[in-house]
Amino acid sequence: MPRLRELAGRPDVRTDLLQIVKSVIAATAAWWLSAHVLDSPLPFLAPWTALLTVHATVHRSLSRGVQTTVASAIGVGLSFLIGFYLGVNVWTFALAMFVGLAGARITWIRDEGVAIATTAVFVLSSGFSDQQPLLLDRIIEVAVGVGIGVLVNLLIIPPMRDQQAASHVDRIDRRIGDILINMSDEFSTSWETDAADAWRREIESVSDEVETAWGTVHFARESRRSNPRLARQRLGRGQPAGEGVDYEEVLGRVDEAVSHLRHLIRTLHEATYAEGPWDERFRSEWASIARDAGHAIADPDAEMASIHDRLVGLTHAMAEDGRLPRDSWPVYGSLLTSMFHIAVLIDDVASEREVR
Repeated sequence: MPRLRELAGRPDVRTDLLQIVKSVIAATAAWWLSAHVLDSPLPFLAPWTALLTVHATVHRSLSRGVQTTVASAIGVGLSFLIGFYLGVNVWTFALAMFVGLAGARITWIRDEGVAIATTAVFVLSSGFSDQQPLLLDRIIEVAVGVGIGVLVNLLIIPPMRDQQAASHVDRIDRRIGDILINMSDEFSTSWETDAADAWRREIESVSDEVETAWGTVHFARESRRSNPRLARQRLGRGQPAGEGVDYEEVLGRVDEAVSHLRHLIRTLHEATYAEGPWDERFRSEWASIARDAGHAIADPDAEMASIHDRLVGLTHAMAEDGRLPRDSWPVYGSLLTSMFHIAVLIDDVASEREVR
C-alpha cells in the first residue's frame, strides 16, 4: 500500500492514468455516436480516430487531429479510386498500401500520415462494393472521432506538464545534493576507489534522468500552448503557478551542474592513487563546503553562508599559507574550480522556489 500511494502521488503516473481515462471516454463516446446516432454498419473509424487524437497535450491533439482528418480523408479517397477503377484484389490492395505509405511521407501530415494506409485497409477490407455509396459517411465518421478526441482533451482537465517537469528537476536536485553530501562525508575521513566508483555510477544515473527530464520539459512547454486551463487560471487568480519559470533554462543549468560534478568525481577518483597525505585544513574545510552545497541543492529553503564566499576564503587561505606542496595544487585547484562552478549554479537552480 505505501508503494501504491507513492506511485499515485507521482505527477507522471497521475498524468498517464488521466490520459488513459480520457482515451477510454473519447473512444467509447465516438463508438456510441457512430453506432447509435449515425447508424453506421461498421462503427470503427470514429473510435479509432478518437484514440489517435487524445494526445499528451492539447496543442498536439489539435495539430495531430487535423493531420489525422486529412490523412484519413485521403485514405478514403484512395480506396475509392483504386476500388472503383481497378477492383479489389491482392495486387490493387498492395498498390493502395504502397501509395498510402508513400503519401505518409508528406511533410505536413508526416506525424499521422500512416492513417492514409490504415484507412485504406479498413475500407478495402470491409467490402468495398458495400461501402462505395457510403464513402462520404466514412469521412464524416473520421471527423466525428477527431472532434470528440479534441473535445475530450479540451474539457476534461487539459494536460499541464509543469508539475511533472518540476518534479523531475526537484528529484534530480536532491540526487545531486545527496551525492555531494556523501562525498563530503567520505572525503572528510578517507575513501577508496570503490567509493569514487559508486559516485561515478550514481552521477551517470543522474545524467540519464536528466535526458529523460528534457522530454518532460519539452512536453511542459508544449502543454501550455492552446490550453484553456491557463485562461481559467489567469481569470481566477492572476498568473498561474510556474508560468514564470523557464524549465528549459533551469534544466540546462542542472545539466551543467551534473557535468561539473562528473569532473569533480573523476578528480577524486584519480586522487586516490596519488602519493602523500592530504592537507588536513584543506580537507576539512573543503568537505564542509561540499556538504553545505549538497544541502543547499537538496533543500532550496536551507539557509547557510554563501558557498562562493567560503570557497574564495579557502583559496586565499591556502595560497597565503605557503605550506602546500607545489605538486598538490593541480588536484586541489581542480576540486576548488569544480566547486566554484557548482556554487554559481546553486542560487540559479537550487533556490528556484517556483520550480521546487
